[in-house]
Amino acid sequence: MAGDLFVVGVSWRTAPVELRERIAFADGDIGPALAALVERAPIAEAMILSTCNRVEIYGAPPRGAPASAIASATAEVRRFFADARQVSREQLESALYEHVDRDAVAHAFRVASALDSMVVGEAQILGQLKGAFAAAEHGGAVGPVLRRCMQRAFAVAKRVRTETGIARGAANVSSVAVELAARVFGELDGKTVLVVGAGKMSDLAARHLRANGASTVLVTNRSPERARAVAERVDGIARSWEDLEGVIAIADVVISSTGSREPVLTRKLIKRAMRKRRHKPQVICDIAVPRDAEPAVGDIDGVYLFDIDDLQKAVAENLLERARHAQDAADIVDREVEEFCRWLDVQAVVPTIRALRDRFAAIARAEAERVAAGLEHKSPDQRADAVRRLADQIVNKLLHQPMVALKGGGAADVAELARAVRELFALDEVGDDAVAEETAPAADGAPRPAKHRGPA
Repeated sequence: MAGDLFVVGVSWRTAPVELRERIAFADGDIGPALAALVERAPIAEAMILSTCNRVEIYGAPPRGAPASAIASATAEVRRFFADARQVSREQLESALYEHVDRDAVAHAFRVASALDSMVVGEAQILGQLKGAFAAAEHGGAVGPVLRRCMQRAFAVAKRVRTETGIARGAANVSSVAVELAARVFGELDGKTVLVVGAGKMSDLAARHLRANGASTVLVTNRSPERARAVAERVDGIARSWEDLEGVIAIADVVISSTGSREPVLTRKLIKRAMRKRRHKPQVICDIAVPRDAEPAVGDIDGVYLFDIDDLQKAVAENLLERARHAQDAADIVDREVEEFCRWLDVQAVVPTIRALRDRFAAIARAEAERVAAGLEHKSPDQRADAVRRLADQIVNKLLHQPMVALKGGGAADVAELARAVRELFALDEVGDDAVAEETAPAADGAPRPAKHRGPA
């Protein structure tokens, strides 16, 4: 493949968040940006992927463009980044990367499979990539190369997640809270979650628990206004701080992050609450620093206490497990890249195949029409002879230019052309004597008409 696909962009690996923020595209900016991109020669297809960890432009030059077109296209994209986002080219130059042809395909497949993510195996990037592709399609900026590449990237990502363990295990603290609670309860359907405090990770953990089946989310905070704000964000119910013991007693999972300098979940408080709930199991995830729960809380019968170190240890173990599966995922990606590149190589010769078919069909049609015009008053034998001569004439005309080329080049060129012809038309499967006899030129240099041996 040559000059079929490119990607230019920045990611968490190459650019600080301050630069990524400056060149990121809001959803409303993407449509106009795509329209501006495909107006720039030589860019025929374009897609913009803009997330918090990467901003990339995927594209392809026009089909049949010279090999130099892809260098011109990537240079245009670099200028576009600087112009559209009003960032100096000097600032961008050290952060921008570009991949072309096979490397661009490999990059797209690795991004879709979350092998290039900050958290290997994370699920969000595939949805973000699908959204970027949908926006590009809606904007009319997708052609055959990008469409096939992205559709294949989505399929590769599905294979990777299905056939490897790269996505197993929670990879952040809020997701680990869900995983640990599920280990205790088996399933979270019908469970009640209590959020103590107003930390961001508490919000995320509560949302994850809700998404995994928890039926009720309660929120309590020393500030009633903040409790109501958090409750609104997590689709929960605000409860009074003064009734902390009561709401703990009805909660199956407690997520605590208050920012208090002293423990708010004391052993005495939790022990009284557990008596009220008749010592039914309770998971307490203390993600505060300093800790909200006294360590002795974990000694109470029925209480499963996890502090921030426990949660981060679980995350580290899960990430290590994912890393062990990353090579299996990379092997799948490599095989899929090779298959896709073979498809692209075939596409490169499609115009030649079409032109060859059209040329042969035109020759055959013209000869057939010429002969058909004189058949009306011919006898059956004359018609049969005319058809045989028609076949010879078509063969002669089809072979004329190839014969001229085979005879007219230098020795090395002729040998290479002859090898290609023998391979294309499987001539090695025909006896050499028969080929020599039937293709020997007549006196005028044209191929000799084929013999008609009649029925066997």
